[in-house]
Amino acid sequence: MQVPGYSARVPGRGAATGSQTSLREANAARILRTVAQFGGITQVELAGATGLSPATVSTIVKQLLAAGSVETRTTTRSGRRASLVTLARRTGLAVGLQVGLRSLRVVVADVGYDVLAETVLPLPHEHRADTTLDRAALLAGELLEEMGASLEEVVGVGLALPAPVDPRTDRIAARGVLRGWEDVEVADVLQRRLDKPVAVDNDANLGALGELRFGAARGLRDVVYVRASYGVGAGIVLGGVLHRGHGGTAGEIGHTLVDPTGPICQCGSRGCLNTVVGADALIGTLRVSHGPLALRDLIRFADDGDPGCRQVLADAGATIGAVVSGVAMTANPEMVVLGGELAATGDLLAVGVRDALARRVMLASEDPVPVVVGELGVRAEVLGAVAHALDQQGVMAP
Repeated sequence: MQVPGYSARVPGRGAATGSQTSLREANAARILRTVAQFGGITQVELAGATGLSPATVSTIVKQLLAAGSVETRTTTRSGRRASLVTLARRTGLAVGLQVGLRSLRVVVADVGYDVLAETVLPLPHEHRADTTLDRAALLAGELLEEMGASLEEVVGVGLALPAPVDPRTDRIAARGVLRGWEDVEVADVLQRRLDKPVAVDNDANLGALGELRFGAARGLRDVVYVRASYGVGAGIVLGGVLHRGHGGTAGEIGHTLVDPTGPICQCGSRGCLNTVVGADALIGTLRVSHGPLALRDLIRFADDGDPGCRQVLADAGATIGAVVSGVAMTANPEMVVLGGELAATGDLLAVGVRDALARRVMLASEDPVPVVVGELGVRAEVLGAVAHALDQQGVMAP
């Protein structure tokens, strides 16, 4: 999964040295990334955003236009005519939405699965369904407008939710997990706002689909994807197909019992994995030593070498690994892929999971199950949502 043209060689003039060619390609990639980030941006704005000279931007844009990587059209900025640059797209678009507990991520991709625009919006704690879905529809429309596109070009919309989704009804399958959303016909509500078909699923399931199609699990058929963030969930792929279970709760490992005397979980059970390794639990263990923290602070401090934060994440990896080893014994996957914000710490989390699997004799045999950090990072779920939307419309990944 990449923006069109990122790896393409940009046509040059005359015989250029290797270093000149590399510089030109690096500048072209920088321009393409910036265009993808903003959806649509003028050449003057590109120069300011990339730090490249207007002449360099103009030259590279002409080369990318000739290569079919970008499109240009005339627009108006501050009363003056300007050349708006957007990524070239294939016929038809898809919108991917990921509603998290604290953020909303929106991407627009073409039917070739190339991301053309993306944005992220913070959300308040326990955000309401109606307000959040309104924001999602509004952001999708704004991204399309910035690209010079319209809703008429959208083939379908994919939505990832941080809760189990019943595949028979497209409704949240467990009460308490996402308060206030349980009785909402999410797909229908969003479809009425956008007038487009909406495919909804659990975020870990769609993270698994993203890594399967475009990331670390490409070419595999049996995979367990573990999403570790404010809560923990798993997407299970068997025979190349997502296994959702009868009521959509397959892979809800965050509600596996790990502490019989532990606190009550949102789901109503006692001592679930989420009460031990969820973001609130991890931050709570550091409150005395570090004061108030956010999840991003925990991750940043761990990356900077803070021993307390690193210990908390290592312990979380071991606890998650004990549960994942049970899933692996049941599903017998070719690979375990780690995703979500906590996986951004790299091997800190992965080591604990690997060690837990290594302690199970059958999993640590001559062909042990590899545990890897996902290649798509925090975009795995929203890219999986794009794939899910296009799958539902019969547009399969190339």
